[in-house]
Amino acid sequence: MSSTSIATKAPATELGRLLRHWRDMRGKSQLDLSLDTGVSQRHISFIESGRSVPGRQTLMDIAQSLDIPLRDRNSLLLASGYAPLYPESAWDALEMHSIKKALDRILRQHEPFPAVVMDRYWNVLMTNASAPRFFNCFINMAARKSPRNMLHLMFDPNGMRPFVADWEGVANSLIQRVHRESVGRVVDEKTKALMADLLAYPDVEREWKSAKSSSAESAMPFVPMGFIKDGNILNYFSMVTTVGTPQTIAAQELRIECIFPADDATERLHGQMMNNLPPSASPPV
Repeated sequence: MSSTSIATKAPATELGRLLRHWRDMRGKSQLDLSLDTGVSQRHISFIESGRSVPGRQTLMDIAQSLDIPLRDRNSLLLASGYAPLYPESAWDALEMHSIKKALDRILRQHEPFPAVVMDRYWNVLMTNASAPRFFNCFINMAARKSPRNMLHLMFDPNGMRPFVADWEGVANSLIQRVHRESVGRVVDEKTKALMADLLAYPDVEREWKSAKSSSAESAMPFVPMGFIKDGNILNYFSMVTTVGTPQTIAAQELRIECIFPADDATERLHGQMMNNLPPSASPPV
């Protein structure tokens, strides 16, 4: 079936609803969007009211201007009667081979410090050798079911929580990170379900969900975190990397988190701690 015949049957009102949703989410008026894209305000109004279906390139120009995630760009295309442009295959599919190979190199180069690759819901997909060894210095990772989720690991009283210095501050910060680092700044239903699970843990304040991060914290280019081991506090910071100019949905939703020692004392204690752990205590995360 041609795209033209599909378009005549497409529910243009659905496209209009989606476009208004994204425009409202980005805080842009029809005039703002017109100035950004070069598409006339009248044409944008016609699209939103269902009186017009845009060409595919025009639609993608609008999506680019609104910073719409690739997964949701496919939804716009379908609502307009066009076939999706962006593959929705698994993160380890054949077409992801080159990206997966690059991720593996990043992880290996970060030794002897922990590094993980996560999906948009903080589920761990890949690690370097140091990540499971690091967490096994505190808990038995083999006792935790796969796929392991980094947020549950930090919030669970039977996980890393007892070993996190200033756990309440860290947990509050992590909840804010869920919002800041969500793909396209979109908190979807699965993310909301994850948040609900985290808020259900003991002594987690529901106010954290709506609390605003301080301006100083929001401006920081890294996330500080301390772990308690043998009476010492090991200070780390983590930096999060995404795949540049992704062409697949899976690639856009990947997050690489690398943990670094924040001071010389932590770097020294980290080396001692890791060297004292037997190799057998290193199951994959």
